[in-house]
Amino acid sequence: MATEFDRHGETHLRYGARLAEEFPDFQFVIEEDGERLAHGHSLPVRWDGTLDDLPRGIDGAFERAFEEGGANVLCAVGIGVPQALRGRQHSGRALERMLQIARTHGFPRLIAPVKPTLKHRYPITPVERYALWRRDDGLPFDPWVRTHARFGAEILKAERQSVLVRGTVTEWEEWTGMAFPESGDYVIPEGLATVEIDRMHDLGVYWEPNVWMLHEVAP
Repeated sequence: MATEFDRHGETHLRYGARLAEEFPDFQFVIEEDGERLAHGHSLPVRWDGTLDDLPRGIDGAFERAFEEGGANVLCAVGIGVPQALRGRQHSGRALERMLQIARTHGFPRLIAPVKPTLKHRYPITPVERYALWRRDDGLPFDPWVRTHARFGAEILKAERQSVLVRGTVTEWEEWTGMAFPESGDYVIPEGLATVEIDRMHDLGVYWEPNVWMLHEVAP
């Protein structure tokens, strides 16, 4: 579920409005009978196939797509399903569509900085550990990571600093509905990690963690 602070990510504010204009072939909406079921956003990026060369999460993917050339893989940057329609396999349909887009454009791989669905329930657990949690059947604990795994994706690595959101203390209080009486780290509603509040400098810094996953795209 998107939060208010999600809308204030610095990279999103810088590049988000340019997605449809500069990369229209990689954005999509799934509709039936006039109802929007899901939407997806992706970007072509350059990646040499090594862990060290992965973009720095979603922010890094945006920067690489808009500021560099030589794209050779498709990178997912977001899939969304309306809250009332979740749990009906629409996210899987959106992932299938994204894989088809990669195939159509000749990209042999889809990389995805996955936003774990339930990480907000465990905000102080390092994402490196959370990404490795498994159910009794051996599948990933997190539902969205698990969906990718069922489509054949493998986990590459966890990324602690995928999306940067910065704001004043007042802005963070408005975004979260909380008060931050002193400097320190705070658990916030729907936050995948804590926000670091610095009252002396009137600054709150939040880094959203993600999990990098790789899909090999079948021809």
